[in-house]
Amino acid sequence: MQKHLTTAEISQHFKPLTSVRTQVSMKDFTTFKIGGPADILITPNSWDEAMKAKQAAKELNLPVFVLGGGSNLLVSDKGIRGVVLHIDSLRTHRWNGTVLQIDAGCEVPDTCEIARQNGMSGLEFIYGMPGSIGGAVWMNAQCYGKSISEILVSVDYIDEENQKRIYSFNSKDFSYKRSPFQEKSWIICSASFRLKPGDKNLIRKEMDAHKKDREDKGHYRFPCAGSVFKNNRAFGKPTGQLADEIGLKGFTIGGAKVADYHGNIIINTGNAAARDVLNMIEHIERDVFKHYGFKLEREVLLVGEW
Repeated sequence: MQKHLTTAEISQHFKPLTSVRTQVSMKDFTTFKIGGPADILITPNSWDEAMKAKQAAKELNLPVFVLGGGSNLLVSDKGIRGVVLHIDSLRTHRWNGTVLQIDAGCEVPDTCEIARQNGMSGLEFIYGMPGSIGGAVWMNAQCYGKSISEILVSVDYIDEENQKRIYSFNSKDFSYKRSPFQEKSWIICSASFRLKPGDKNLIRKEMDAHKKDREDKGHYRFPCAGSVFKNNRAFGKPTGQLADEIGLKGFTIGGAKVADYHGNIIINTGNAAARDVLNMIEHIERDVFKHYGFKLEREVLLVGEW
């Protein structure tokens, strides 16, 4: 912890908040099931509490990391210094005609199900994707030829000065798995999506088909973060195929392994350390560059003290 705060000091500074814990292992909060302890883990029960936590951390000169569903993250074995703001419990939603506004902490599959139950189509393509809807907006989630930015209307967020703001969608700010939020230290509070009326049964059928496709590709067989690298059309082939062609499937470093069934998925075989996974990522990058001259772009984010 940067300031080496005592338990009493932490209690005093974060006293008004509902849930404050110290030295909490991140293994249970990420899809990789890997990660050392967070110095301070705060689970706010409202966005006002989140803002109070952010302000208290600022007064103590502590960094704040916002954690949603824990997908696409590799947390260091040393853990995360400062404050982890876990927004998992912030999941309310509201409708304005065909526009669904939903809190960033809601999981992606639950968001899709809320839309389906109300007979609204447009989110089916991300059903089965792990993580939170806030994370999906942050990374401009894309699959099956569609991006979440295509249905995005606006985003409510907390800015660097701890003020609530509204971002109105501008297509120029988004590209393949990129959003304006990646360049800022804003906290996404909620996102609004413009959907369209649809048949609940047909929506269910499409959602189930996408989930089955992910199951067949092995996304849920072992702890992992899904695709480790972005695909690049300029390479002519998906990243997983590139890795497969140079014999990387099944390659193991410590407890980390390139999945036997997908060259762009690194799995935790049960006892992987974050360092094992990072060494594997770097090995794949070197091998692909050596064989093809292609520089891969990571989709997984490194978080914590490395």
